[in-house]
Amino acid sequence: MRTLPACLLLVLALTSSSVLAAPPSVQKRVERRAETEQLVLQVLEGKLAVPTAVSRLRLLREEAHAAGMISQALPRVLEPRRLRDVTAVLAGLEVRTAEPTLVALARHEDGAVRMYAVQGLGKLRSQRTDVMLPLLQDKSLGVRREVARALGATRNPKVGKALLDSARVETDPQTRVLLLEAVGASGDKKQAPALKAFLDDSSESTRFSAARGLCLLGAPEGFDFSRKLLASEDKLVRRQGLALYEGLPVKQSTPALRPLLEDKDRTLAAGAARILYQGGDKTMMSWLVLASWNAKGEEKLTYEKELETLQLADDERKAILRKAGVVK
Repeated sequence: MRTLPACLLLVLALTSSSVLAAPPSVQKRVERRAETEQLVLQVLEGKLAVPTAVSRLRLLREEAHAAGMISQALPRVLEPRRLRDVTAVLAGLEVRTAEPTLVALARHEDGAVRMYAVQGLGKLRSQRTDVMLPLLQDKSLGVRREVARALGATRNPKVGKALLDSARVETDPQTRVLLLEAVGASGDKKQAPALKAFLDDSSESTRFSAARGLCLLGAPEGFDFSRKLLASEDKLVRRQGLALYEGLPVKQSTPALRPLLEDKDRTLAAGAARILYQGGDKTMMSWLVLASWNAKGEEKLTYEKELETLQLADDERKAILRKAGVVK
């Protein structure tokens, strides 16, 4: 660990003359690589907070190099708290080449290390269900929650029954919610009847997550549940109904969400447009941009919030406005 900075300085010294003679693009790449290595060293030495480290490393676009350095250095990271932070950074980089390392860390004796490792596998949509399924019974609450998310992200119908079985015995309400939603995300339509039974549960959050799972499976019971929420006079309840359509293809969401574009609750309308866009209706980007252009005050912020979620680039916004003839 302590020899790494010296090695880095030696490499920089040996390559400095050739770098100076290289094209500007190469020089910039070398500078990014050197900065990445410095940041990784700070991570390994516990001198950089996890969110800051992940943000800066991703900004440099050298995630794969950083992940490789971290993976190689991990055997020398012995202090538990530091290992947890290093694992969290590795997970946050979302690099496919880090999957074997994350798999190994998912078997670590420390619960927090397992939790961050599984979180990383979930971000990669890893198909290593052989590693993750046993963790549904993990003693750590954090691990169980993350493995529910990760197994849902596999989109693998073969994990649906195991997720549902775990939901039946799970004592933590929030983890049960994640498990039921993951059943739907897995795409295992055979579990729809069992999910439907949870719609009568005494817990509101359990009922909602079961409906969410059913919607993800395209089951009519889920959409019936959503329509009842959308018919409410309570704004918050209606927005819950809208949330059930998150991540669904436009073919399934259009019948319920298209009418909401004219709703007097513009937050609901903007959210519906964003969900429709993410589901495949690309005309909704223009709808949001023009709605924002014509809106004033707080209503404008409503549309901008959704556009920020979609990470709309300035040049794309300008192109939409020019095409609509509202700017030159």
